[in-house]
Amino acid sequence: MSEQPKTTHFGFRDVPVDDKQKLVGQVFTSVARSYDLMNDLMSFGVHRLWKRHFVAISGVRPGDRVLDLAGGTGDIAALLKPVVGGEGEVVVGDINAAMLGVGRDRMTDRGLVSGLRWAQMNAECLPFPDNSFDAVTMAFGLRNVTDKDKALADICRVLKPGGRALVLEFSRVQSELFGRLYDFHSFKVLPKLGRLFAGDADSYQYLAESIRKHPDQQTLKAMMETAGFGRVEVRNLTNGIVAIHKAWKL
Repeated sequence: MSEQPKTTHFGFRDVPVDDKQKLVGQVFTSVARSYDLMNDLMSFGVHRLWKRHFVAISGVRPGDRVLDLAGGTGDIAALLKPVVGGEGEVVVGDINAAMLGVGRDRMTDRGLVSGLRWAQMNAECLPFPDNSFDAVTMAFGLRNVTDKDKALADICRVLKPGGRALVLEFSRVQSELFGRLYDFHSFKVLPKLGRLFAGDADSYQYLAESIRKHPDQQTLKAMMETAGFGRVEVRNLTNGIVAIHKAWKL
């Protein structure tokens, strides 16, 4: 009797593990040019404040070498670059070539070239030696990774001892009433806005579903501890719509 292929979730659908990366890639290739619009629609524009706060509490210092994963749009890199300064470096990694192209073009238009490196990579198998970075950041990308445990372990591996991993991701809303309003916006309003403004309702539907399948705050904290981090702190923003997990490699 042949063994059944292992499955994972793609939104609310179960799909073969080997198919998820391709399916997620199709979503982000589709939304690459409208990614800022997508985030504005999903968060009412508040994602810009979340990202600033994320970098502000990162502990990144001048001269640091930082890896920004799922960073294709360049939003986090643009905030990190002034912090690391001329002696530091920000490596922007993303699995999706279209997202990287959009971000690189945007940063070049803004004159942000020096000290930024762009590379296509899979977070589950990072192409760097052990102990390479002072910090690794990942904003709104972990929920799209097929094997999150593997990615977290590899992030820990490439960090220097004492280095920090920071994950900004949609999480579990803390208030039941607020949660019902958020669900209505996510499943009834967001796909219609996606169709209207980006001509793509299905990708926006997936993104709403992927949020609900992502591990909640305490589950992700435990996953990071299992991955090898010695200390993990969790900070909820906007009633837990998003959470920042900050972990140290001891």
